[in-house]
Amino acid sequence: MKPSKPVFDLVMIHGAWQGSWAWAGLIPKLEAMGFRCHAVDMPGNGADATKPEDVSMAMYMAYLRGLLDGIDAPVIVLGHSSGGIIASQLGELEAGRVAGIIYIAGMMLPNGMKFAELVADYAKKDTAALGVVPHLDWSKDGETSTVKPGAARKIFYQDCSAAKAGAAAKLLKPHPQRGRDIAARLTKGRFGKIPRAYVEARLDQSVLHKMQRRMQKLVPGARRYSINTGHAPQLADPDGLARIIGEAIAGLLE
Repeated sequence: MKPSKPVFDLVMIHGAWQGSWAWAGLIPKLEAMGFRCHAVDMPGNGADATKPEDVSMAMYMAYLRGLLDGIDAPVIVLGHSSGGIIASQLGELEAGRVAGIIYIAGMMLPNGMKFAELVADYAKKDTAALGVVPHLDWSKDGETSTVKPGAARKIFYQDCSAAKAGAAAKLLKPHPQRGRDIAARLTKGRFGKIPRAYVEARLDQSVLHKMQRRMQKLVPGARRYSINTGHAPQLADPDGLARIIGEAIAGLLE
């Protein structure tokens, strides 16, 4: 569907171990709908060479706010997986420039809560809630973690073709722990006033569907959409996800 005017710029924030490449299959679909896409490599990820020990939420915000400075239009922020935490914090700091946030199997958490805290509650009864964590390889200094390719194919990309899953797994890079062990600082007066949508990935093996539902209860107010994919709908079903994003943005503008 075509977006309602004005045409929005989409700031696309990837999850841990990923980069801007994670959105490659989705971007042409969104551009065909009239959106302008800005897929980022967050500091320490993708093609960015920032040292892992230098990464912080403050650095993430400085980078993204600089990006917004160059966009003279309303912005919708897409946050996939842990990119949801970053999207929330950006919304808090830039409530006047962020017209909406769309979480895609994203970590939409209350003020000050880390995803590990949510996981801990569920993991007591269901170790599947740990997702990819038991399959990480850690650097000797503990500054970065790496997802084993087999685990990535099984937990992130289980519903993708073997070729797509294998290619994506090879692109995953070590992720700075200082950029993963993060929490957003949010207020009702700023973040709380931003229209939000949540796209559930019903077959997700990384952020389980029941945990996605729990986050929506903890941070109420987001319009709910669902897609029948695993953790990476932008890879498994880019057409379906693009359609949902178009619908979600139209809903945010109502």
